[in-house]
Amino acid sequence: MGLIIGIGIVVIVVIYVIATYNGLVKMRNWVKEAWSQIDVQLKRRHDLIPNLLETVKGYAKHEQETLKLVIQARNQMLSGTPNERIEADNQLQGALKSIFALSEAYPDLKANQNFLSLQEELTNSENKVAFSRQLYNKTVAEYNIKRESFPSNIIAGMFSFKEEQLLTTPEAEKIVPKITF
Repeated sequence: MGLIIGIGIVVIVVIYVIATYNGLVKMRNWVKEAWSQIDVQLKRRHDLIPNLLETVKGYAKHEQETLKLVIQARNQMLSGTPNERIEADNQLQGALKSIFALSEAYPDLKANQNFLSLQEELTNSENKVAFSRQLYNKTVAEYNIKRESFPSNIIAGMFSFKEEQLLTTPEAEKIVPKITF
């Protein structure tokens, strides 16, 4: 009888270890998939930017510095770690805001249908990137909670499941813009 109870306990422990391990693997892969969704949206934005730049160049030939910043930030987004790519993305967002501010200085640009449709597409891309970042952070948080919670933290430690980093907003973007009339 004692042998049967011992075997039963061992079987339960083995089943628990397997289930916990598989759960951690599933969540780790969800984190990777969530990052992939961000990557897809960044690529979409990346592909739209040359069209926007060409439209703006036609109207604002002397605004080369702003255009250079957009191009430089766009190129940096193509490589590096997720955090480096997100930093380049944040720089690109700031540069794109400058591009859209140009439309105020160039009324013809503001009324140009190509510019308006590209601006709409980039706005949609920004929304999709923001949603993808939220999904990524939610997925990372769930993974890290499972990885750190007892008793699954024992299994996570045994199989070297590493903590994933949440995406954060740079301090400069947390400042509320001042609007004056």
